[in-house]
Amino acid sequence: MSEALLVQEAGAAPAVAPASGARLFRRRLRAQRAASAAALVVLLLVLAALAAPLLTALAGQDPNAYHPDLVDSAAGGVPIGSFGGISGEHWLGVEPGTGRDLFARIVYGARVSLGVALVATVLQIALGLVIGLAAALGSRRTDQILSRITDINVALPIMVIALALLAIVPETFPRPVLIALVIGGINWAGTSKIVRAQALTLKSLDFVAAARLSGRGKWSIARRELLPSLAAPVITYAALAFPTNIIVEAALSFLGVGIKPPTPSWGQMLTEADTWYQAAPTYLLIPAGLLFVTVLALTVLGEGVRTALDPRAASRLSVGTKGGGAKNTEGDAA
Repeated sequence: MSEALLVQEAGAAPAVAPASGARLFRRRLRAQRAASAAALVVLLLVLAALAAPLLTALAGQDPNAYHPDLVDSAAGGVPIGSFGGISGEHWLGVEPGTGRDLFARIVYGARVSLGVALVATVLQIALGLVIGLAAALGSRRTDQILSRITDINVALPIMVIALALLAIVPETFPRPVLIALVIGGINWAGTSKIVRAQALTLKSLDFVAAARLSGRGKWSIARRELLPSLAAPVITYAALAFPTNIIVEAALSFLGVGIKPPTPSWGQMLTEADTWYQAAPTYLLIPAGLLFVTVLALTVLGEGVRTALDPRAASRLSVGTKGGGAKNTEGDAA
């Protein structure tokens, strides 16, 4: 018996080290086809936004150059040609009334829309982290005060507050920066509630109690013990908040208090397309379609990130696979 065990051990394959957290996350994310496709779409959009100067130079167009000869002034400024003036020089046609190249304005608008949403998301996550941790680690009175402030923030009409703030700020202040600050400075309450709830649960665990008994300060415990455990829910929330912020920026621009001309953004294009949807429908459909695809891809990617970071959700992915199906079949046969 012992000889058989020795032979089995000698012929056994070497032990494989467990995958690291980052590697395991990538593996779980790649296992989801929808999330992988969404990640590819998001990557292409980000690359197009970053390479906007290169792409417009390749197309030989300027996003702010007027081409009055490409629109029919007698018809009110409708682009000359079919499908909004699409041609070899103007890949997506031209803007009604001005003749500006639509492709150039789309890629530059992607920089503004994605950039504003990114800065706003980072700001709201940072504020939510600080306020949520301060409420969870502070005294009972501090927790009550910050919790009531968070509740008030949740109850506030966000769009009305944003409209008011954007209306009173001078036009000299950079508009994309202002919109990012307004969106991020208002939408932090959701992150704060998640962080506070998770931090209160973690406070009662043994490793946090041991760190407290060792004499370490509250913020040292938060940085070394709580933040690693809060990474998964916070990253998940950020991934789902990012497409929401894109919609908010587009809505503010559509209402006329967002990005101001000549700086292009997708929401601003939708505002201007409001009067052209019958005469030049492509001017409405192209930015609206891109906005829809971007938000859909980011939402699907965010859901995929949530599933990959949640071990329980990741384990549920295996239900219904070939292995599970074979076991069920065997059980039925028995």
